[in-house]
Amino acid sequence: MTKHGQPLISVIMPMYNSERFVGKAIESVIGQTYPHWELLVVDDGSSDSSCDVVRAYAARDPRVHLLVNPTPVGMPYAPRNYGIQQARGEFIAFLDSDDIWLREKLRQQLVVFHRDERTAVVYSDYEKVNEEGERSARIVSAPRKTNYQQLLYSNVIGNLTGIFDVRKVGKHYFTGVHHEDYAFWLSVLKSGYIARSTSTVTALYRVRKHSVSSDKLKVLFWQWHIYRKVENIGILRSAYYYFFYAFHALRKALI
Repeated sequence: MTKHGQPLISVIMPMYNSERFVGKAIESVIGQTYPHWELLVVDDGSSDSSCDVVRAYAARDPRVHLLVNPTPVGMPYAPRNYGIQQARGEFIAFLDSDDIWLREKLRQQLVVFHRDERTAVVYSDYEKVNEEGERSARIVSAPRKTNYQQLLYSNVIGNLTGIFDVRKVGKHYFTGVHHEDYAFWLSVLKSGYIARSTSTVTALYRVRKHSVSSDKLKVLFWQWHIYRKVENIGILRSAYYYFFYAFHALRKALI
């Protein structure tokens, strides 16, 4: 809780060689209409000037902090986990260093938490933009609410929109598997809490040609691994969920 009596939101931003985009990502947090946040930018061994960009923002705004992941492994789960360890907020949110939040994102989401004591996660719709950040109304819409069982059918929580209540579920950490954001939200909701959507667009997801998630066949393989090895679901039930997941993933890819 801040000295103003308002909850503190910790924003975790992993970074690796993002000098081209990280400034816009930071500015989108600084521009939030809800002011009580800390931004933890966690560098994962960048060799470009990314850290210098972050230091310049940190010098102007004390809410911005540059951290260095002590054990870089080349996957975003490690810097995210280090950020979560250092986070002081009652709520934790995530934003990658090449994505952007819209101004009302945090304020709109905090309102949703107050509607139901069972709500531990709030997420939103988001818009796909091209690598240059140009918008063309490619909206990825999410259902109004979801829970653990429903999330097995499709990953409806865009990681750049998700925020969770630490007071309800404690700190959760990412596992060292591919598609770790999906496994993360499953772990948060496994205790029986629900997730709700703002039903508004709160973020811009930058589609990059050579991103890790751009290979859809690999993503489908990672999904099967999560069903079988992370969630320990039997082969028949895994195949059942996998069919629905692949269908929804294809629809999302076509947006």
